[in-house]
Amino acid sequence: MLPPSQVNLAEELAGDSLELRVLSSISKVLVKRRDVGELLEEALNILQGQLGFVRGALSLLRGDSLVVEASCGLSPDEKERGTYHLGEGITGQVGKTGEPAVIPDTRMDGRFLNRTGARHEGESESFLCVPVIHSGQVVGTLSMDFPVQLPDTLSKLMKLLVVVANILADAVESVRLYFAERQSLERENDRLRLELGEQSSSAAIIGHSSAMRSVHLEIAQVARSSATVLLRGESGTGKELIAQAIHNGSDRRHGPFVAVNCAALPEGLIESELFGHEKGAFTGAHKQRIGRFEMASTGTLFLDEIGDISLQTQVKLLRVLQERVFERVGSQEPISTNARIIAATSRDLEQKMRDGEFREDLYYRLNVFPIHVPALRARKSDIVSLADFFLAKYNKVYNKKVVRLSTPAIDMLMSYHWPGNVRELENMIERAVIVSSSGVINSFDLPASLQTEAATGTAPVKTLSVSHEQTAGLERLTASFETELIAAALKRSKGNVASAARELQTTVRKLHYRIKQLRIAPSQYK
Repeated sequence: MLPPSQVNLAEELAGDSLELRVLSSISKVLVKRRDVGELLEEALNILQGQLGFVRGALSLLRGDSLVVEASCGLSPDEKERGTYHLGEGITGQVGKTGEPAVIPDTRMDGRFLNRTGARHEGESESFLCVPVIHSGQVVGTLSMDFPVQLPDTLSKLMKLLVVVANILADAVESVRLYFAERQSLERENDRLRLELGEQSSSAAIIGHSSAMRSVHLEIAQVARSSATVLLRGESGTGKELIAQAIHNGSDRRHGPFVAVNCAALPEGLIESELFGHEKGAFTGAHKQRIGRFEMASTGTLFLDEIGDISLQTQVKLLRVLQERVFERVGSQEPISTNARIIAATSRDLEQKMRDGEFREDLYYRLNVFPIHVPALRARKSDIVSLADFFLAKYNKVYNKKVVRLSTPAIDMLMSYHWPGNVRELENMIERAVIVSSSGVINSFDLPASLQTEAATGTAPVKTLSVSHEQTAGLERLTASFETELIAAALKRSKGNVASAARELQTTVRKLHYRIKQLRIAPSQYK
């Protein structure tokens, strides 16, 4: 009869539930921004609770040695002794070769150094060690001691730890960059804004609201890394321009930026579009076609509306993200890609996962560095700056000389709820420039949808006196400011209303009420 420690773990690994629980737990830890050591310690503690290992260690490469950075089950003295030169012992061999090691019984392998002194003489354990690889280079190792396990169980554990190590690699690099560059962040942000202003005149980075300052900060943090980015936000908020900004600020700026709208492609064509096809692969395939992954191999691939792809395509996309290899439709020859992935969605991916419409493992692969792009109604203080930008743009396009917006026109823009976000604002300013017969955009130059009380939400209550009506502007500004405060708190709490309520020093019930009144969606901030 097998020992309970073998039976329980083998049963857990028989299905996919344990793997998904582990990846979900690790993903929740990695969205936090704090000291690298604390983050890794918490990740190991979670893994210990899920997998039940005896000891675990995450060692990082420093020069030509691997040093235990975080551990679980090791005393401070044992952790202090955990240093291995490359090629020394099992851990050093994994660090040198980049190949995982699985030892069914540590008593039977003489390579163990017991450098930490944690193993007792005659103690029988199984040992696994996998490399932590970032940008093709070994940056550390993840190792664990288990009660002796069966070979099949160890094989499954090894595959799971390889996935965990890959996820940790991206996250550790992102957090490391955050702390390493924090002192020079303002200088880097100014450089990035200047470069983007000259190269792309990106409307998405216009604005000084608190919500957009946070986006500027995150662009600067992640641009120089190779981490996968997931842009969350409503349609029309400028997610593609944010992706372009990240690309322009990265070391890949001289490579191609390839964008594909997944929602615009029918199911029968999306694989051909992403991976390419060979001549004769299907009816109408008259010649070989290179796919978007191949086009973007030295640059950035932007996958817009990633939440709209089918489960079948999700499986193939997951493989590319994991292995960086794909085949063209109609071919079995593997093709490697080094494209950096930036994905975007306006969908509630968490709900789609609960509905079985989006794979959890793909979600965790994409959600390494999430950025929430705020809706225009959550950054109303940026409306005038954006309107001025579009005014200058369409003056050039249509050879007009419209110099400004009138105060009533600005009031109408500030009162509107902007369901179409920045894209809708741009369309309205373009129309206003076309129809304007003077050097000023007046309220009557704006579309009728902005000129109705129902559309702007400014219809006065019948019982209001004149003095109350005169305060409507103040009320609108107050609501706009409140929306920004709540949105910023939800962003920092990753959509957790209770945490946001504590930060804002209010009750959960009151905050839920204001969220409903202001039409804020907490799920967009997760």
